[in-house]
Amino acid sequence: MNNNTKPQNRYYQLIEKIFFDRYVEGASEIRFERNALKDAAKEIGIVLPDNLGDVIYALRFRVPMPAKVLATQPEGREWIIELVGRSKYRFRLATSNRILPNPNLAVIRIPDNTPEIIAVYALDDEQALLAKVRYNRLIDIFLGLTTFSLQNHLRTSVKDMGQIEIDELYVGLDKYGCHFVIPVQAKGGSDQISSVQTTQDIAWCRQRYPTLRCRPISAQFISSDQIALFELMVEGDQLKVVEERHYKLVPAGELDPREIVAYRN
Repeated sequence: MNNNTKPQNRYYQLIEKIFFDRYVEGASEIRFERNALKDAAKEIGIVLPDNLGDVIYALRFRVPMPAKVLATQPEGREWIIELVGRSKYRFRLATSNRILPNPNLAVIRIPDNTPEIIAVYALDDEQALLAKVRYNRLIDIFLGLTTFSLQNHLRTSVKDMGQIEIDELYVGLDKYGCHFVIPVQAKGGSDQISSVQTTQDIAWCRQRYPTLRCRPISAQFISSDQIALFELMVEGDQLKVVEERHYKLVPAGELDPREIVAYRN
């Protein structure tokens, strides 16, 4: 096997090997541990990636399952990978659902307060998106709360799940003094909103801040200056949208006074 195989192809080979070594027809759950990656790589004859965790992360959040794995899915169901402990995982058949920005939703134009230097030096889409959400106080606008960014890229752990990463964590309060914890997942234009990540974020918030109300948010780029925000919830094993809004960041001079008046209605 060529050791220069593209990372995605290499990841697919490893995941296929682990999956089909354990799969039996009719199975709805398949458990494995991270060490299975080493065994699979040795049997296939490919060089392991330096970051073993990235193999699992990519299949959980960035890319679809390999076609051969997808072919085993019953109609209306899909394989997801969940944490079930430290370095322990499971493939599980969950109800299939995809949440994408609604192309028919009205766009709300707001003045862009993002420092221009951020656009110059942002390292990737995710960092740029989180920065634009933060500098333009989009979480406050969307939820109608006063919120504060507590930490981004929070690496932590959840009981019975293992290690997780929250893209950005906000805390906030409303006019009645109710306190909120708001985990935010950031997605580039081609990335998919993840029920797995939302479930993990909610579980951690309940574990760490049991007295606060948790309101999970997903932020997704529609374009470089247009952002979709979703408030999410999990019912059973399905991800649901509580509310969705689209915001377009524009220079203040481009705001139409008639448009601002129209927003009152």
